[in-house]
Amino acid sequence: MHLETLSIFCDIVRHHSFSRGAAANDVSQSAASQAVHHLERRLGTQLIDRSKRPWRLTTDGKLFFKGCQELVDRYHEVEDTVRRRQHPSGYRIRLATIYSVHLHDLSLYIDWLRESLPDVDVDVAYMHPDQVYEQVLADQCDLGLLSFANPGRELTVIPWVDQPMVIACLPSHCFAAAATTGVTPSALSGESFIAFDRGLPVRREIDRYLRRNDVEVKVAAAFDSIENIKQAIEDGAGVAILPEPTLQREVDRQTLVKVPLRRVGNDTPPVRPMSIIRRRKRRLNPAVTAFITVLLAERAVRPEDRAGGSTPAEPKIGAAI
Repeated sequence: MHLETLSIFCDIVRHHSFSRGAAANDVSQSAASQAVHHLERRLGTQLIDRSKRPWRLTTDGKLFFKGCQELVDRYHEVEDTVRRRQHPSGYRIRLATIYSVHLHDLSLYIDWLRESLPDVDVDVAYMHPDQVYEQVLADQCDLGLLSFANPGRELTVIPWVDQPMVIACLPSHCFAAAATTGVTPSALSGESFIAFDRGLPVRREIDRYLRRNDVEVKVAAAFDSIENIKQAIEDGAGVAILPEPTLQREVDRQTLVKVPLRRVGNDTPPVRPMSIIRRRKRRLNPAVTAFITVLLAERAVRPEDRAGGSTPAEPKIGAAI
């Protein structure tokens, strides 16, 4: 029984898709289907019940998947160990992240990590939140960065940072005069509003906040991308509520203004919780655990700025997370 066949089976189950499992292993969907048939013939039992829509694992299939997953993971760990003997410092980290986590910000953490692991290779891939989950579950990426993460039986969610949400508007908008003092949510009533697409967790969080404060806005447009929302604001389509860190570039350029939302009674302004996700039972190489430590540090400081100030504690290579 070839390891490649077991790997194909595991990826089919993780993706719950023959086509995606095939793509993860660079084989055709027909070849992936034949691999599963080969396993079923060898074991003398049905692993996948294809009579259901969508298909589901049989009891034997669940048992076999659990064992196969551990075997395939262990093999890859041994393979990595042998390769690192040839290139002792050649660690690799595969990171999937949503688009609003700027590469500039990540580079600060990567630079800090490289002070301990100079030759570490960090592959950063930007994608839709659903793809971040898929890539981590399928072991195509070691870690994922996204907001409003949903923990599950297969995922460990590590809280990273809570980003305060603020009003984003043009410098010519009346809200801009309150950039230091902030405004109450009632000020948004009747405003043309650029929203996130329905179905996104951040849209639901903002809608709940507005309802709690009896605020009705006029939704002029909705997007699934923060960059598109910011562009719509700059085009004069309205105002929006966005995570404060995502506005830094526009604030520096003075194309947009960020206005704090003032607390009303016990109701606090919304935040966007950012998290690190990893597959629960997957063993991480030392560079990945060190990178998690770096991400969880209080702040990342540019190397050239460190002479005059304190820096976070040195990450412990191989520390348990």
